[in-house]
Formats: sequence, C-alpha cells, structure tokens
Amino acid sequence: MYTLTTGVELELWVVNERGRLCDGTEVIEAHPRIEPEFINPLIEVKTEPHTSERDLRRDLQSVLQTAILAAERASKRLVPLGTPLTEADPPANCERGRVFETVYGDGVRSAKNCAGTHIHFEREDAVDQLNLLTALDPALALTSSSPYYAGERRANSARALAYRTDCGDEFRCFTDLWEYADSLSEWRDRVDEKYERFKRLAADRGVSGETIEALFAPENTVLNPVRLRECQPTVEWRAPDATLPSQVVRLASDVERLVSRAATAPVEFGAPRLENDRLKLPEFEALRDVSRRAIESGLDSPTVESYLRELGFDTAAYDPLSSRLRGPPRLGESAARTRRLRQAGRLQADVQDLTDEETRYSMFPA
Repeated sequence: MYTLTTGVELELWVVNERGRLCDGTEVIEAHPRIEPEFINPLIEVKTEPHTSERDLRRDLQSVLQTAILAAERASKRLVPLGTPLTEADPPANCERGRVFETVYGDGVRSAKNCAGTHIHFEREDAVDQLNLLTALDPALALTSSSPYYAGERRANSARALAYRTDCGDEFRCFTDLWEYADSLSEWRDRVDEKYERFKRLAADRGVSGETIEALFAPENTVLNPVRLRECQPTVEWRAPDATLPSQVVRLASDVERLVSRAATAPVEFGAPRLENDRLKLPEFEALRDVSRRAIESGLDSPTVESYLRELGFDTAAYDPLSSRLRGPPRLGESAARTRRLRQAGRLQADVQDLTDEETRYSMFPA
C-alpha cells in the first residue's frame, strides 16, 4: 500500500503534585523535541516523521517517557486534556506570544485554555489532502478529551468549540474550519489574504507591520483545523484534542490510511463514502452540520458515528476521555485538580503500554 510519512505533535499541560498548573521548563529542557508553547504550563511533544506505525509508537513513547521522568524529578505531572478544565490565564512567555495577546485582546483566552493534537502528513496532492482532512473534521469526536472549558461543561469537545468560536467574530476566519479548496493557488491566496487581515488588525492595536512580519509568517498566522505548511512541506491536521498517546497513534494511523488513498484514488463530492476506487466527500454545508454535532455530542450522535463509519473508521476502537469526565455543569478548582492528576496517571500508564499494541500495524506496513 502507498504510504506517507506521518508525524505527531501532542500538547500537554504541566501541573504540580497538587494538580495546579505550573511552569514546564524542566520538561522542555529534557529533550530537543519537547518545546514550549506561548504560556508556561503548556508544552508540545513532537515525533520525527515515520512511515511505520511501529516506529511512530516507539518514537512517541520514547519522548514521552523522557518528558514524564523530567516532570517527576521536578515533582510535576503531565496532563493529556484538551482544556485545563478550569480557566488558565498565565502571561505569554515570549515576544511572539505577547504580540499575539495584544492583537487578539480578550479573544486570546481560548488560546490559553486549549491543548490539541497536530498530525503532519507528507504533502503529495495537496488539494485533495486539504479537502479530505477538511471532510475528516468530525473525526475529532474519536479523541475528544474535555467537556469543560473555564469550569463550565460546554460540549463533548469544549476545546474545539472554544478555540473556533470564543476568539471573537473578527478572528474566527483564523480559527474555524475553511471551505474546500478549488486549487492550491486559491488556498494560498486565502492564507495571504488572512495574513494581510491580521496585519490590519495588529495595526489597529498599535502593532506595526514590521513587527508582525518579523514574528509571523502567513502560514502560522492562520490557526485553522487544516493548514498547508510550506516550509516542511506537509499538510497539518489540527482538529483533535490533546489526549492519550495510544489514541493519538490510532487516529494518526487511521487518517493516514485515508490520506494515502487520496494520493492514488479520485476524491469526489456527494454522499460521504469510502469506496474501493474513490473517496466521496460531503458538500461543505452538510459537513459543517456533522462537525457541529461532533463537537457538541461526539460519538453519542448517531449522525457522527454513521458518518465516520461510512469513511472507514472503527468507532468502537476509540475511547474518548470526554465520556469519562462527565460531571456537574460547573466544576470547581479543587475538583479540576483531582481530575488533572487522575488523567496524569492515566497518561503515564498509557505511555508505558504504548508499544504493547505493536502487533496492530493496520495502517502502515512494517
């Protein structure tokens, strides 16, 4: 089977032994592929690109084991949740982050309270890849990991809801799902137009165009669920929450199978379906409805489950953490700390067992 190199970036919260969000410097310093985010309690763990599921598992396990050990030595833990459950409001820790705060204003709150999974696929037929990953947006339901945002139970994926909608109407074009692309040049034109818009918004807030150009490239100004990364070059899928690494690898594997198929089979539009000789994707308005249901209800929505099964996902193979975190409409800080520590323990056990699933190379050949 045709395969693409695939890499994973997983964001994680850092907490102390009492479950409070804290600085993750010691963890970042432990490995070159553990990087800071723009607030101190959030870090990102990266793999190299791989063509086998076994290698992806082993790489992710190795880096996470290093991260967990470094955290333990500093009396800290790592938490695989899409949000910190209650609100986090630490200051930005770098110049780029501080400019981002200035431009977004109150809308920066969602960026500070969301942790995601980013999966990079080797770029081949970029237009088909961009459109397929757009159509796979409802697959975020397979790994939703937090129903709470700022202490309020909001949706099956509270992260996706907040990240896409809470930044304010003038910024939603930078965070929400984009329509399908007609061509690569048309997609790039969109990115360039959003970059110019970002510079205008920055200027309105007293940030010069020179500063924006020094700190932001067009491709990292847009924060949408699907991005074209020119510098790597990859197509990046950013729809899923941060979650347990076993679920991340399973999802990366399942989605890679579809993205690889798009390199050899035609991608068409109509009733969504995976066929032997083609991939059929829904019209965009129909997709938006399924995505909304995926964010709100996850796999509890029959529409979402049916949609994902039509595209070849075994939904029963997934165990979204959101379903384990159901509770009262409002969650206090004490309860949030307890839940963070519980999920930190689950992360540690999951990492330990990550390579025990090496016999299921359902996606990539060895």
